[in-house]
Amino acid sequence: MNKYKNLHLWMLFPFIIMQAGIFPFYWPTFSQEYWGVHVHYWLASTWYFFLISQPYLATHGKLEKHRTNGIIGFFIAGGVIFSAIVMLMGDMHNAGMIENNPESSNLTPEFLYGVVVIELILITAFIYSIVQAIVKRKNLEEHAWWLIAGLFYIMMPAVGRGFFFVIAVLKGGLFEVPLYVPNNIATAVIISMLLLFAWKYKKLNHQATWIGIAINLTTLLHRSIGSSEAVQSLLKSMILYRP
Repeated sequence: MNKYKNLHLWMLFPFIIMQAGIFPFYWPTFSQEYWGVHVHYWLASTWYFFLISQPYLATHGKLEKHRTNGIIGFFIAGGVIFSAIVMLMGDMHNAGMIENNPESSNLTPEFLYGVVVIELILITAFIYSIVQAIVKRKNLEEHAWWLIAGLFYIMMPAVGRGFFFVIAVLKGGLFEVPLYVPNNIATAVIISMLLLFAWKYKKLNHQATWIGIAINLTTLLHRSIGSSEAVQSLLKSMILYRP
């Protein structure tokens, strides 16, 4: 148990990065965001708070409270999953709008279709990590690592946007940033953080670690995935949208 005594402090690091990444895309336009965005943001933030507080409770003599809060936490995780799936409707809508008016954005429909596929992969992996954490809840090492690793499965949207904003500011305008640059940097940062945590907690050769590396590497393929007409057709048949 002492191995994870300071885990709550380590968990603050990815939490701050996630919040910093999403900040310029949420808080400045808070009053203009639609309901689904608010629901997803606060559910995801609450889940991160759980990942910070739960290790503290478990390692500071409050194991019973940890178990009780864990039940609530998994309910919140379910909310994160379903709200993330619903959010994909926005990407499909934007892709349709851009197809009809290519000059309206520096994004491309292919980019957004690729994003939808990648996010479905990330969400699926996150679901798997939560299921594994529940199944292995009596094994501290397994339970803890599946929850920790799962954190890095769903960081990309926020971290990617954060680097997009930073690079845009440095270059002087949002319409001058090649889309693949912030995406690639975010991928490298997320995988590096995952490996750092895996090294610290001796989980470099764990299934959850390798899944995290693999799914984050798929984000480098979003352009080629989104360019597939078969993929586009499948997404349009699965996710109803109004361009």
